[in-house]
Amino acid sequence: MTLPVFFALLFAALLHAGWNAVVKIGLDRFSSVLLLALVQGGIALLLLPVFGLPAPAAWPWVLLGSALHSGYKLFLIRAYGHGDLSQVYPLARGTAPLIVTLASALFLAEAPPLLRIAAVLAIAGGIMLMASRGGLSRTALAWAFGTACFTASYTMADGVGARLAGNASAFAMAMFTLDGLVMLGFGLAAKGGRAIVGLLPAWRGGVAAGTMSLGSYWIAIWAFTQAPLAMVAALRETSVLFAMLIAFFFLRERVEPRRWLAAGLILAGIVLMRI
Repeated sequence: MTLPVFFALLFAALLHAGWNAVVKIGLDRFSSVLLLALVQGGIALLLLPVFGLPAPAAWPWVLLGSALHSGYKLFLIRAYGHGDLSQVYPLARGTAPLIVTLASALFLAEAPPLLRIAAVLAIAGGIMLMASRGGLSRTALAWAFGTACFTASYTMADGVGARLAGNASAFAMAMFTLDGLVMLGFGLAAKGGRAIVGLLPAWRGGVAAGTMSLGSYWIAIWAFTQAPLAMVAALRETSVLFAMLIAFFFLRERVEPRRWLAAGLILAGIVLMRI
C-alpha cells in the first residue's frame, strides 16, 4: 500500500467518525439512516453525469453492492434495537476485516503476508475490545454479526466492481444512487409519506453527515483499486479510534482504561501496516 493511499484511508476513517458524531440529530435510528442514504444518493445522482457510467462488466456488482449496503443499514437498525450503539457498532465493524481477509484470500488470491495479517488482527481486536463490556444479548450478537457479514460482503462486491468499472468514481456514484433509491423504497413502504416529511427538521445535520459518509466510502472504493481489500477494510475501520478521540477531546466524554488499551491495539495495527 502506497503512502498516499494509506493517508487517504486514515482521512476516510476520520470522515466516518465525523459523520457518526454529527448524525446525533434527534431522529429515530431508522429515520437517521434513511436521511443519510437519501443525502448520499442525491449527491451521487448529481455527480453521476460528471463521472459517467461504469463499464458494463461492473453493473452486476453495482446492483449487488447497492443491495448489500441497504441490507447492512437495515440489519444495523435491528441490531441497535437489541443492544447499545457503543457495543453493537464496534462488533459489527470489527469482525468485518477478519471476514474480508479470509474471503479475499480464498476467492481473490489476495493472501496478505504475516505482518499484514498481524496488523488486521490488531485493528480488529482493538475495535472489538472497545465493545467487550459484556451484557449483550444473544439476539443483539446475532444481529451485530449479521451486520458484519453484510459489511464484509459489500466490501468484497465493491472491491471487485470498482476494479471492473474502469473508473472507481463512476462505480461509487452509480452504486450509491441505487442504494438511495432502495432505502427510499423501504422508507415509503414502512411509513409512507411520513418517512420523508419527518426528515425535514433535521436536514442540515443530515446533509453534513451524508456528505462526510459519501466522501469516506468514496475514498475506500478508490482504494480498493489501489491496494488489497483486507488492508483497505482494516484501515477504514480505524474510524472507531477517531470516534473515541473525538468523544474525549471535543465532547469531553470519559474514556475508561480498557478503551485506551483498545486504542493502543488499533494504533499498533496502523503502524504494522506501514512496516
